[in-house]
Amino acid sequence: MVMSLKLTTTLVFVLLVVVLDTAGFGLIFPVLPQLLKNLVHADTSTAARYGGWLSFAYAAMQFVFAPLLGNLSDRYGRRPVLLVSLLGFSVDCLFLAFSGHILWIFIGRILAGISGASYSVAAATVADISTEENRTRNFGLINAAFGLGFIVGPAIGGVLAQFGTSFPFVVAAILSFLNFSLGLLFFKESLKTQHRRRFSWQQANPLAAMKSINKVVLLRMLLLSIVFVTLANHSMETVWAYFTIEKFHWNQQMIGYSLAFIGGLSVLVQAWLLGLLSKRVKDHQLAIIGLCLTISGFILLAFAQSQWLLFVALFIFILGSLQGTALQSIAAASVPENEQGALQGILGAIMGLTTMVGPLTFSFVFSYTTAQKTGFYFPGAAFVLAAILTVGSLLLLFFSFGKRKKQI
Repeated sequence: MVMSLKLTTTLVFVLLVVVLDTAGFGLIFPVLPQLLKNLVHADTSTAARYGGWLSFAYAAMQFVFAPLLGNLSDRYGRRPVLLVSLLGFSVDCLFLAFSGHILWIFIGRILAGISGASYSVAAATVADISTEENRTRNFGLINAAFGLGFIVGPAIGGVLAQFGTSFPFVVAAILSFLNFSLGLLFFKESLKTQHRRRFSWQQANPLAAMKSINKVVLLRMLLLSIVFVTLANHSMETVWAYFTIEKFHWNQQMIGYSLAFIGGLSVLVQAWLLGLLSKRVKDHQLAIIGLCLTISGFILLAFAQSQWLLFVALFIFILGSLQGTALQSIAAASVPENEQGALQGILGAIMGLTTMVGPLTFSFVFSYTTAQKTGFYFPGAAFVLAAILTVGSLLLLFFSFGKRKKQI
């Protein structure tokens, strides 16, 4: 009974860390464009290009350093790595708040990318404290916390922006430092001493770590499946606003309503529906169902001719987000306890890699298929590409399951 209470307390704290961290991250979204316009003395289009390169710099650092921090957490525990991550983000926010030159913004984003392991370490902590019966539910809760932070953060950031472009960054720094302080005082180490392992530079290298995965066919196919669907999901964040403006002439208010709908429903799916289904449906079945729903959602989004059908497509797409948590749970169950940090580091590297490639790819596809001089006009082309990538993810998953059955 005491152990059960301890695990519940740890999970609640991890969820709080994720909510506060992502809310602090989301605070900066509404005001970053204006901050960049002020710094580079340029129009929105030029500021957007700088914003894209800032995202690229952050993602590149995530790709390189997420496996390193994941492996360090397997050696020294989750607590010190998580605390360094939270402190690093706080420093990044101070750079954003008080910088007078674009160079310092890039330095801040690079530092945040290097130390930005809060979600990966939090996920490794959840794997540490979970059993086979509640692992999927717990990963669903942490993903719901992640989504909740991104709903609350931008909303608060928009309100705080009336006090100046620097003020939301100061609040984000305070939130992150509060997170750090709570972790310092209350977060207990979840990785037992007997489950720690020696640090390996080979596994800490993202390319070498992914190469070593090739030796394990089941995990290799599973991670490739995750790469494909993660890449596909970047289509939404990249072209959604541009797509709805181009095809349905939406204004900023309508786009905001749709993002609130996406965020709210995502939290409901991850926090409630997933926990309900995980008691009755196995992880591999949830993954297959979720991928099929995701494919259907992308196709409907691409060809929707009315707004009501667009929201139906969104509803189906968000239900499909079940697959992400199920795949994460399957991956966590595929490695021993002393390699959970390494696994989450690789998943963080995958997120960084797809964040570098995905937005550039989908923005190019959208731009090319909507340009006036292009003979082929199709605003939904990016979503068709996303659907094709998700089909690839589903096929890789079936291949992984087939290999698993042969080994059994």
